Amino acid sequence: MEADTGMKGWMGKILRVDLSVSKVTVQQANTDDLRNFIGGRGLGAKILYNELAPATDAYSIENKLIFCTGPLTGTRAPTSGRYCVVSKSPLTGTIFDSQSGGSFGPELKFTGYDAIIVQGRSSAPVYLWINDDEVRIVDAIELWGLDTHKTTDTLVRSTDSRAKVACIGPAGENLVRIAAIINDKHRAAGRGGLGAVMGSKKLKAVVVRGRRSVEIADRRRFDSAVEKSLRAIGKNPITDRSLPTLGTAALVNVTNELGMFPTKNFQEGYFEDAEGISGEKIAERILTGQVACWGCPIACGRATRADRKKGEGPEYETVWALGAQCGVSDLIAVTKANYICNELGVDTISAGSTIGCAMELHERRLLREEINFGDAQAVVDLVRKIAYRDGIGDRLAEGSYRLAERYGAPELSMSVKRLEMPAYDPRGAQGHALAYATSNRGGCHLRAYLIGPEVLGVPALIDRFKWQGKAQLVTLYQNLFATIDSLILCVFSSFALNPEHYAELLSSAVGMPFSGERLIEVGERVYNLERLINIREGFSMKDDSLPPRFLKSPLVQGGSRGRVVALGRMLSEYYRIRGWDRRGKPKPAKLRRLGLETARKTLKRN
Repeated sequence: MEADTGMKGWMGKILRVDLSVSKVTVQQANTDDLRNFIGGRGLGAKILYNELAPATDAYSIENKLIFCTGPLTGTRAPTSGRYCVVSKSPLTGTIFDSQSGGSFGPELKFTGYDAIIVQGRSSAPVYLWINDDEVRIVDAIELWGLDTHKTTDTLVRSTDSRAKVACIGPAGENLVRIAAIINDKHRAAGRGGLGAVMGSKKLKAVVVRGRRSVEIADRRRFDSAVEKSLRAIGKNPITDRSLPTLGTAALVNVTNELGMFPTKNFQEGYFEDAEGISGEKIAERILTGQVACWGCPIACGRATRADRKKGEGPEYETVWALGAQCGVSDLIAVTKANYICNELGVDTISAGSTIGCAMELHERRLLREEINFGDAQAVVDLVRKIAYRDGIGDRLAEGSYRLAERYGAPELSMSVKRLEMPAYDPRGAQGHALAYATSNRGGCHLRAYLIGPEVLGVPALIDRFKWQGKAQLVTLYQNLFATIDSLILCVFSSFALNPEHYAELLSSAVGMPFSGERLIEVGERVYNLERLINIREGFSMKDDSLPPRFLKSPLVQGGSRGRVVALGRMLSEYYRIRGWDRRGKPKPAKLRRLGLETARKTLKRN
């Protein structure tokens, strides 16, 4: 079945679901919005800016939960098997987009929609069943309380054997601020607690089965662009060898040797037992095979088995968060905790970082409960307690910042804008540190992955300790990654592809001219709009910072010893390059150039 909108690449339709009144409507996508924001993260930001009133509580009936695909989703474009969810985060209070792979995204696209806008709140648990043109809001009372695996299996049996499911587990139902949305059982739209937003709306799952195809404007040109991209991916040592062979955990030994593998709540940058949770050790002890997302030639996913239980992962960020961050080197325990996170719907990064924070609080005698670094079983047990808000899990379920603040030590939360930072100590990479501080969604490595040039030498190795010139590079990477997230493709593709690759894929798919430069401008537009939304929510330059530990306390051992972050020097240069004023607000001239003139009202009110 073909799309009937006359559009190419895009499907041209948006599904709006009002759970309060059980009403479903279909509207035409705004062509200008698609041209200027593309899809995915960009389209979601534009919708949220238009429809969400300032100061709306994330759990309010007024908050929106937006599932988005992009014009390349479900095509032959490499790594196009993705979707994202956009909302206001209950963890950070910022605009938030959470990305996920697997096969749910293409199936959603095949139903004929570029986005689903979920609003309101159901009076009782429901799930959304989209079967091409048939859209139903279905009673989910019997599913409430089930884990994500049982939920997925039940829904596939009751709908269609080829349906794909994105759902929440008990963590989302219990409004855990670090709850994830899980699709395909093992893939997570994990960061920011958007699973809790879904839970607040009493929406247990979204189930999709689509039979439409994505129309391509210029098939011959598009196929040529795909082949060119595939060749580039096949020639790159990271996308062709490292990631397929060892998965993302190939980075464990690399970052540890550089002294920037965060250990014991970022108190140290070198973990003596890192080998025990490395990609090499995963391959030796628990690996059963490779796993690829829909249409992905890289196949970085890991199928694993631990104590007779099968699953996927753990990934690099997870072996760090549930491992070194908590002083744990027991790979089996880390893998079990990872499986539990997937089953109960918990973000692994925030869970592990929050547990590590609790361990330091106890170490400093601020937290009475016995939670000690190195206690592998405690990590496994606490993940489950977080999901059910059981005992101390109720406090950890609020995330590390609220936990540390409760005990009078917010500086012990290793977070930016209340989002827990991932597995790279910023003292070891100045550009990456600036990217953390200025990320619109908080402490995140995937707003601008400066680990590429600063650590991996992609596209070229630069001095990771120098702060000069990093503001320019961070700005470029933030704009590029906003573009990739809007297309929507996997950011791992950026190891091998450049803006011209992306531009050729998009232009030939949609039949509109896009150059690499124009695509970067789209990313800049998205980044500035997100900034305006955050300003509207009360965020300011004071939030573009890092925990004091990284600014004042040098690492004492490892390859980054003696280093702190020169944030102040980089930040003022970053604002200047961005075209923002000294307070970090986009200047009117910048907004005019990006076509965001109407957003100037945000600046006047704040």
